[in-house]
Amino acid sequence: MTKPFLLILTMLAAPLAAQTTLDKVVAVVDREVIMLSDLTFTVQQVALQNRLDPNAPDLRERVLDGMINDKLVLAQAIEDSVVVTEEEVTDRLEQQIQRLTYQAGGQEQLEKVYGMTVSRMKRDYQFRELIRKQLLTQKVQQQRQASLSVSRREVEEFFQTYKDSIPMVPTEYTLSHIFLKPLPDSSVLQAIRNKAQAVADSIKAGGDFAAFAKRHSSDGSAANGGDLGFARRGSFVKEFEEVAFTLRENEVSKPVKTQFGFHVIQLMERRGDAVRTRHILFPIEMSKANDDSAVARLGRIRAEALAGGDFGVLARKHSEDPDTKDVGGDLGKVAADQLDPSYADFVTAAKGGDISEPRRVPYQNAYGYHIIYVRAVTPEHTVNLQDDYPRLEQLALQFKLSNQYQQWVEEMRKNIYWEKKL
Repeated sequence: MTKPFLLILTMLAAPLAAQTTLDKVVAVVDREVIMLSDLTFTVQQVALQNRLDPNAPDLRERVLDGMINDKLVLAQAIEDSVVVTEEEVTDRLEQQIQRLTYQAGGQEQLEKVYGMTVSRMKRDYQFRELIRKQLLTQKVQQQRQASLSVSRREVEEFFQTYKDSIPMVPTEYTLSHIFLKPLPDSSVLQAIRNKAQAVADSIKAGGDFAAFAKRHSSDGSAANGGDLGFARRGSFVKEFEEVAFTLRENEVSKPVKTQFGFHVIQLMERRGDAVRTRHILFPIEMSKANDDSAVARLGRIRAEALAGGDFGVLARKHSEDPDTKDVGGDLGKVAADQLDPSYADFVTAAKGGDISEPRRVPYQNAYGYHIIYVRAVTPEHTVNLQDDYPRLEQLALQFKLSNQYQQWVEEMRKNIYWEKKL
């Protein structure tokens, strides 16, 4: 699928552009506008990513055209009554925040850049609306391009025409892994639950919720007394939401366990299908013994694999990664420059058949441990039809999609109102 030209960049631009005091409209597309601040920021990002001069004469014009194209696709999605659910928005926003966190160098740095906690980003209307628009544009493109394919003849013609300009195929590694999360002792869980319950009881007895949140909560909302603002369904994790939306106004919940820890929740106000809640988060902290136990278990699984056990079978039996467990831990074929930094050093030095020692790896808002199995190493080489047909087929399809997209955009430019204001 051909992705809209600059959707992710404009998502990044919007929170920062909002801080600009002097601004003006530079383009109008149907009911949408493009602001000068959005354009300036996006030009800077495109220049940075592609090592271009941001002051190059035609760069600004090309970027603006790309942004207009995005808005045209969005207008068409609305015209076609394409629907995006709140759950889809939440899932995509989680992915975007994880990517932004990695790019920013950690959650703390990301929160400094945006001036808000990650938990508030996930509920922020502006963020969610940007994601909704991104999904709308992608869906309408998918609908229009779903039936598009390329024949073997088209792939061969594409290769013959562009083979001299297709870059070398980088070294690639076919990988699998088995992932485990350290588990806290039941006694630790009970102690945290008891502490959360004691705080909930104190609040119900007349204690100040905000004061307890500032004193006990580990969430970024603690400074605001635990206030999470208004949110609709799909904004919180399932366990939190199931309780938050069933509380009466001012009611305080029992401790609620989620992937983040135990929460004490209070419903402050209900407005239509949105609720305003506040919470106190008691995190579940792992001990060295919990980590050691997970590492030891992975060590035993690794020993079994090295002794001849089928890694895929072991992954299906033991791995706790829901995305790869059912496919035997398969991570696919990964290029050298796309390897996760947490295990790149091992993989790039490995031979086919090597299995790493247990390694710590970030997982959602916590961490876990995994072992990496390097199933095969494909050296860097010049692209050819025999060895790289699937890659060439994808490139040929992308080329065809791009051409169709450009034709579609030209049609929309004739049928949907747009105007530059520069």
